[in-house]
Amino acid sequence: MAASSQQSSERAAAQLQGECLRCSGHWTVRHLQPIEKQLSQLQWPGGPLRIDLSAVQRLDTGGAWVLHRLTESLQSSGRAVTLQGLSEKARGLLQLVRETGLQPGPLPQPRPPGMIEELGRGSVDSLQAGVGMVSFIGEMGAAWLGQVMHPRRIRWRALADALVEAGHRALGIVGLLSFLLGIVIAYQGGVQLQQYGASLFVADLVGLSMVRELAPMITAIIVAGRTGSAYTAQIGTMQVTEEIDALRSLGIAPMDMLVLPKLLALIVALPLLTVFADIMGVLGGMLMSSVQLEIAFSTFVERLGVAISVDSFLVGIGKAPVFAAIIASIGCYQGFQVSGSAESVGRRTTVSVVQSILAVIVVDAAFSIAFSRLGI
Repeated sequence: MAASSQQSSERAAAQLQGECLRCSGHWTVRHLQPIEKQLSQLQWPGGPLRIDLSAVQRLDTGGAWVLHRLTESLQSSGRAVTLQGLSEKARGLLQLVRETGLQPGPLPQPRPPGMIEELGRGSVDSLQAGVGMVSFIGEMGAAWLGQVMHPRRIRWRALADALVEAGHRALGIVGLLSFLLGIVIAYQGGVQLQQYGASLFVADLVGLSMVRELAPMITAIIVAGRTGSAYTAQIGTMQVTEEIDALRSLGIAPMDMLVLPKLLALIVALPLLTVFADIMGVLGGMLMSSVQLEIAFSTFVERLGVAISVDSFLVGIGKAPVFAAIIASIGCYQGFQVSGSAESVGRRTTVSVVQSILAVIVVDAAFSIAFSRLGI
């Protein structure tokens, strides 16, 4: 009750009695919002007006500004305004507010950027991102050379943990999707080949498409969405919680601790996952060929030995380490770009997945063109 009565006595108040406005309470920033609304609703007399401030207990620059604005508004409408009961401190504060000459003006409206400005900003941002990525790759290469020259710096436990996470735990999703993809290719291709009496060549279609193109690409896309995003989220969270700064303060290079084990583990794991995807894709195509085209497993496997050469197999496997390096580099780089809050972690994770998948597809297209020119 005592606290409630004290707050009531501190509340700013203004009461109009004839030609006198009696003010009381604390005219400070904390209590001004209701008094401004009250003053705007008063019916002012047409003659001269007196403002009695003798009951005002406290007055700050906010209250002085309200009184100054009130007197200016009343005087501009032709009324004579007199202030009474002012202390020396309050009088000096009002005089200071009058001398500043501040007048409220309209808030500045932000100007929407034009098309040329947006294009320029986008170009600068893209250039900075490209330079940052190249710098990160150079730093990563320098750290790798340092570990080659000093093998004791290699974090074997971190490498083993990253290998389990990127390889063993990804077998299920990679095998399932590759198996289903093999079924789809065999079904769609078998329907067309059956019309020409060439059903046996479905083994060529499934084998070559899986080994050369689809298995490396689908595996890389799955790993980009699963493992690359995990790299970004882990490093980004450590960036937000300042764990990376703590590692630097302890003399531990984040590149050696966080980036290189992930990069090396993915370079080892992705070719093995690609081989597993080849096997599962071929099994899916073999199963669908047996059900739909009545091709025996032995016949399918015999035809695979004719259709798939060692060069075709190595072409698909050779792409995998390149895809792995791209995914790990982009994932770790975007993790180090996180700043501010958890929202930045989610945004950078999305950017990491999109950039990784786009880079994998572009590099795969470049490989296809190069192998075509080389006759491989």
